[in-house]
Amino acid sequence: MSWQSLVTSFFVRRAMKKKRPMDHSLEEARTALSRLNNSYLRKPANISLSPVVTDRIKGEWVTHTPTKDNAAIYYLHGGGYFWGSPKTHREITYRLASAAEGRVFALDYRLAPEHPFPAALEDAVAGYEWLRAELGEAAQITIAGDSAGGGLALATLLALKDRGLVQPAAAMLISPWTDLSCSGQSMIDNAAKDPVFWPASLRHVAGYYAETEDLENPLVSPLFGDMSGLPPILLQVGSTEILLDDSRRLAERLQEAGISCRLDIWPDMVHVWHMAASFVPEGRQAILEIAQFAREHTTLEPAS
Repeated sequence: MSWQSLVTSFFVRRAMKKKRPMDHSLEEARTALSRLNNSYLRKPANISLSPVVTDRIKGEWVTHTPTKDNAAIYYLHGGGYFWGSPKTHREITYRLASAAEGRVFALDYRLAPEHPFPAALEDAVAGYEWLRAELGEAAQITIAGDSAGGGLALATLLALKDRGLVQPAAAMLISPWTDLSCSGQSMIDNAAKDPVFWPASLRHVAGYYAETEDLENPLVSPLFGDMSGLPPILLQVGSTEILLDDSRRLAERLQEAGISCRLDIWPDMVHVWHMAASFVPEGRQAILEIAQFAREHTTLEPAS
């Protein structure tokens, strides 16, 4: 564990565990989270941004110049389904596009509680269908997401399967929140260790998105879905996260279904440490490994 990661965990704990989300108003929680992210990040010279607005979706292209082929990474940001946007997660998408020497499409899906389930999932499926139409049948798409966006990416795979649509070539999930019922044992075991979340905080936020929906509905909590027929999946999670078992149990279910799965548990990493990649070397390394996983399952060539 690098000293940069230790420093980051210390300051994140001070910022995040003073109060729980239920102790803030919704707008206060959104403002506090926005202060912690790198939405002010300077765009690298070799990266271009192009907004996308249609009658069905919003998002942005993050494109490395030059781009090697028409493969693309479809990215779903985290934020508990109530916060975040492509802008707040550019620390990740800039680096993903650079590492892949390709393109990332980051979706700006609707947020709860203004737009509860299934709004985000409907947007995610629509974004994927738009992306396939935009790139053409020959394009190879991988899907990625962090935290709630990781769970949304998995739910998107299940929804695509239910609708008989073509799956992405692979999926890369960062600290995914796959169980909104918060039933994993790590919710208890890591409650004091996790620098970011209290279990009660996640249960509170789950209500924004799920409202009265059954929390074990596989399209809400995709951990409980049928994993057969899904593409290869990479899971990255920190060892002290209360969400650790959302990944460990998912890996077990994928393996039982015969799906290729790689579970990487990073010692002592804070939730979605990739967001601090400008400072934390483990964040940079993890993003490189995501890009490499995407390359292994598409025609993307290794970055030079």
